[in-house]
Amino acid sequence: MLGPVSSDPQTSPSGALDSPSSTSVTVATMASSLFTNPYLPSPIAHEELQYISLVSTIISHGTLRTDRTGTGTLAIFAPPALRFSLANGTLPALTTKRVPLRAVFEELMFFIRGQTDARALSDKGVKIWDGNGSRAALDRLGLTHRREGDLGPVYGFQWRHFGATYTDADADYTGQGVDQLLEVIRLIKENPTDRRIILSAWNPADMKLMALPPCHMFCQFFVTLAPPTQPDAKPLLSCQLYQRSADIGLGVPFNITSYALLTHLIAHVTGTTAHEFIHVLGDAHVYADHVEPLKVQLERIPTPFPILDIESHEKDVGRSEDRTRTPEQCLKDLEAFEWDMIKVVGYNPQGKIAMKMSV
Repeated sequence: MLGPVSSDPQTSPSGALDSPSSTSVTVATMASSLFTNPYLPSPIAHEELQYISLVSTIISHGTLRTDRTGTGTLAIFAPPALRFSLANGTLPALTTKRVPLRAVFEELMFFIRGQTDARALSDKGVKIWDGNGSRAALDRLGLTHRREGDLGPVYGFQWRHFGATYTDADADYTGQGVDQLLEVIRLIKENPTDRRIILSAWNPADMKLMALPPCHMFCQFFVTLAPPTQPDAKPLLSCQLYQRSADIGLGVPFNITSYALLTHLIAHVTGTTAHEFIHVLGDAHVYADHVEPLKVQLERIPTPFPILDIESHEKDVGRSEDRTRTPEQCLKDLEAFEWDMIKVVGYNPQGKIAMKMSV
């Protein structure tokens, strides 16, 4: 479990990393006591406190480490899994700072559609991959032959064409490689108790071709069948993600919402109900230049998570109720989602906290 948050100052040799304020220690200590068991025994505990506790623990007890970006981090390894309920349409989006929901959605659809050209996101105003796809970044990796914006066989390519030979972002890969996303949908619908409902972005053979190897690398889905006494009830769909490298300040809040949203969307097209998202972290780190912004966040108290509304926008289509749709039809439905087809209700986050992305 996460250890209690010390009130003693924790400083680097330079004295740059001070302890959180007394307010943030109080909030984080409360979180630590509430989440000693990752299965959330207290029904009144706000699930965001898991994140707050993790942030405070890393700042107070993390070890100083160098990293590939040259920024430097405080890090711990393998903290307890974060567990979020998706019941009743709940979308876990942190409330102690604003999570850019439109950017989360567009990047997720970028992956779902198997796209690898960062310009497709940039053209929609989502700039999160611009740095990794820049001329300077590609050249630094030795990818001098790659045009700017071509990210290589990153997440979406692996989800949709695992094992195919990557040429460039402009090629048509239809029918090439393993379509893992289609297989996930097929198993959820046709063999829901299978223990191999897995989506993997980790392909060692392609690592040197990628602008950035996958951080959130592997997820598994689990279907809880309806009891025999409730034959008309929908099965419940849960997702567990393993993330090898977890940028706690900037990346993890984005990743939590992204995979929760993925679970909701897959549940919708497969006739199941989203149930839980579980987030397992490996190297959980706070970048040195994120410490002060995160101290501001630690002083904030979480408010209720928003609700994702898909049904009201598709009540005349009936996708989620039609269990006879083939996996291929369900996949097309999934690929067809646009931002205006969903609605996020009741998201009232506190102010934006700016943090720089290390590339």
